[in-house]
Amino acid sequence: MAVSVDDFKKALQLWASGVTVVTTQSEKFGVQGMTVTAFSSVSVNPPQVLVCINQAADTGEGIQESEHFAVNVLTVDQQEVSNQFAGGCSQQERFENVNWSASANGAPILNDSLMSLSCKVVNKVLVGTHWVIIGEVEESICRSNSPLLYYSGAYRQLAEG
Repeated sequence: MAVSVDDFKKALQLWASGVTVVTTQSEKFGVQGMTVTAFSSVSVNPPQVLVCINQAADTGEGIQESEHFAVNVLTVDQQEVSNQFAGGCSQQERFENVNWSASANGAPILNDSLMSLSCKVVNKVLVGTHWVIIGEVEESICRSNSPLLYYSGAYRQLAEG
């Protein structure tokens, strides 16, 4: 018997994770993005990552259309960006006041993020309520700063030391 949804959510709150904004751009849907904490490396050779996106999220439709996406790891200074891309406003509004540029494959890169990976979709699997999307990294951009973390229902930052 599986654990209850509430118990599972309570347990996952104890997993500290980085905060990312996953973005895409397609002819049909334009620029799209959403805040995602379910992100992980999959393989070093070939370089692959995965993101998990709720099947109801409209950004998933854009990724399906374009077959490309970018993962932008947010800095400690980007809590508002995380909130903006978490929903409650239109896709167009999410990109307002955010410095971004298109990667070589067209996926939006958030220029002030800690790190950005531009990816081509190589696999997409529906698991429960979410799409697990695996992408091969085509471009990697690294910058200096500290990461924005999410733990126990709140934003956190690394302690100096």
